[in-house]
Amino acid sequence: MLFWRRGVAPRSGFFMAKPHRYLLFAELSYAFEILRPLQAAALERGDEVAWFLNGPVPGNLLPGERLLRTTAEVRAFNPDAVLVPGNEVPLSFPGLKVQVFHGLGIEKKGHFRIRGMFDLFCTFGPLTTAPFEQLARQHGWFKVVETGWPKTDVLLRTPAAARAEGDEKRILYAPTFSPSLTSAPALAAAIADIVARRPWRWTVKFHPKMAEEFAAPLRAIHGDNYEIVSTTALAPLLQDADVLLTDTSSVAAEFMLLDKPVVAFRNRLPGPHLVNVDDPAALEHSLEAALGGDDPSREARREYAHAMQPLRDGRSSERVLDAVEAMLATGRGDLKRKPLSLLRRFKYWRKLR
Repeated sequence: MLFWRRGVAPRSGFFMAKPHRYLLFAELSYAFEILRPLQAAALERGDEVAWFLNGPVPGNLLPGERLLRTTAEVRAFNPDAVLVPGNEVPLSFPGLKVQVFHGLGIEKKGHFRIRGMFDLFCTFGPLTTAPFEQLARQHGWFKVVETGWPKTDVLLRTPAAARAEGDEKRILYAPTFSPSLTSAPALAAAIADIVARRPWRWTVKFHPKMAEEFAAPLRAIHGDNYEIVSTTALAPLLQDADVLLTDTSSVAAEFMLLDKPVVAFRNRLPGPHLVNVDDPAALEHSLEAALGGDDPSREARREYAHAMQPLRDGRSSERVLDAVEAMLATGRGDLKRKPLSLLRRFKYWRKLR
């Protein structure tokens, strides 16, 4: 009897299948942490993987990672699928266009916007799967498969570093970049005051699109217990922190997967799953309560995290590849043709030619 993954042809023996080719399309620095688990899973299967960087410099790549520098090289590579954490992708690239998303958050405008560019949406859990399935029925030119988010594979499979007993409580502050949503200008003074008086250890991680005018007040804060980091790897920071301070950033949902409390400043969609703060004067008290174990959001947070991503085995990348392989095996079937999107084609033609 022959056994193989559900929906995927076997790759050994008489039935050896041709390896697939995957193109990883990165436009911002956060894409690397999302796409590398997919790269690892694909290489483990014997597939070929290459990168196309439309923004990040080649120095972001690790030794052994393959870079395609031109659209001609992409066409020669002829990928079976293009895996995309951003909102757009060059439609002229060969292969299925697969949306793997750049964040778990659903609070921001545009998360469910259909731009006519993708063949397959790989969703996280009920909170994203149901809306996208409804949109798929409405539009008719793409498929939806619930896989979990590849970025969480590292977060969920890598144990946190050991902490010494009596070590300082640790706060990760990760504000969003949007001028209408970021908490940075409103909280900078309150954070500076807390840093000066409290022993809590602070780590600040800016979004790569954060405007310097918003970051500057936070850069002006100094203290032995205060650090601004430039790393693109967020998972170790989430694992290390006791409490996350944010606003309407999708990082909140990532942190909730670790079952730790989130304090949010003027969150766009507040709820019982997080501690929402409207006044900077209330920030210190909310942080103190959360760090001290006063966690009224615990049960609601667990329910929210389960609805966001119930799959916690750290195997989301494998499920994404399974979904891609299944679609490659069956084709687009009865799906409609995607919209022509001449404007978006022209945009990337100008940028990438």
